[in-house]
Amino acid sequence: MELSKSQSIAFDKARARGSGDQGVSLADSAVRALVALVARDLGLSGVAPLGSLAGREYYDIPVGEVTLAGSESARSAYCSLLQEGPADTDLYFLSLAALHRARLKFANIMKLQVTPSLEQVGPRGLLQYGDLTAGMLGSFLIVRKWFYDIDNRSAQETGYLFEPVVAGAVGGFPVSASSSPVKRRGTGSGRQVDCLLDDDAYEIKIRVTDAASGQGRWSEELTFPGDCRASGYNPVLVVFDGTNNPKLSQLCNEFTSHGGAAYVGQAAWTHLTSLAGDVMGTFIEKYIRSPLDELLAKTPAVLPPVTLQLHPNSIQLSVGTEERSVSRE
Repeated sequence: MELSKSQSIAFDKARARGSGDQGVSLADSAVRALVALVARDLGLSGVAPLGSLAGREYYDIPVGEVTLAGSESARSAYCSLLQEGPADTDLYFLSLAALHRARLKFANIMKLQVTPSLEQVGPRGLLQYGDLTAGMLGSFLIVRKWFYDIDNRSAQETGYLFEPVVAGAVGGFPVSASSSPVKRRGTGSGRQVDCLLDDDAYEIKIRVTDAASGQGRWSEELTFPGDCRASGYNPVLVVFDGTNNPKLSQLCNEFTSHGGAAYVGQAAWTHLTSLAGDVMGTFIEKYIRSPLDELLAKTPAVLPPVTLQLHPNSIQLSVGTEERSVSRE
């Protein structure tokens, strides 16, 4: 089987090194492993043997060990998968490849994220000066800033991954502001859309909190439904976290009052799964919903002790009885 031009471009893009120093590309051994996992997920016996991955689920395998030895090229393995698989097999593989590459990139970020200097954070110490000795307070500020930087990168990379994968899973596609058919009322400039599906313009959110937001940013959120309606599109809000708060209620009201729809919590998952079909519904359930549900169900109400030690060449992290070491470069 030969890949079409569009299939070939999508495959090469899925493998290519991302932007930035932490970006990674997918080696042939990683592609072979992902092909084998997809084949098992979809019940395609004989497409690719699991070998060393047999009996292991994707999230059970350390991210750097999702590899499969063999002589078959990555492109050949992918062609065999598409030849045997049902419709949307290519989308399933590309989504898993995007997830895996994002996880590899974040592993690099953990290795390479610079430890902040005291000069960067020192002035913040005035708010707690005297609570600890100067040396201990300075150390706390450095570790606290490093945690913040890592969390900020995590949120950023999750956004880059989550919205395009979900959009693709339901048959739509994300649209940048520069090419968007949804225009701002008054200025005519384009608005970024998380997922455009026929006449529906989706805003996809993991959660909406009641935390204070900048007035301009919150105003942007509230004007999106009206801009969609004025541009001829139905505004649709999808929020996976069903925890209610005034801001979430206000946002839902804006979408429905402009003739759109709002799906929150369980309704969000049900709506997306109904659009995705059997194949991509399996992907959403297996690789997105189930892990998030397990996190919500198993995180204890009383948090265990957490210890972090930053060393020049490693990070030692302890959470309760579990330990993790990350090499630093």
